[in-house]
Amino acid sequence: MSEPREELEHDFPKNIGRPATNALLAAGYTRLEQLTRVRAADILKLHGVGPKAIRILSATLAEKGLSFADKQ
Repeated sequence: MSEPREELEHDFPKNIGRPATNALLAAGYTRLEQLTRVRAADILKLHGVGPKAIRILSATLAEKGLSFADKQ
């Protein structure tokens, strides 16, 4: 039996919310750095990820000097 998604190790900010976190984990993402290889629009298509989560993820990536693929 697999681990509950929210218990998988990840480094996403907690304030994106559980639905967005679960959507990212279900899609196979566990690290912010992985998001630099995809477009924000593609992440937004995941069920549970909304504009607020994208804004928070974008800001968190920017704090690390990173960005979504379409913002590079």
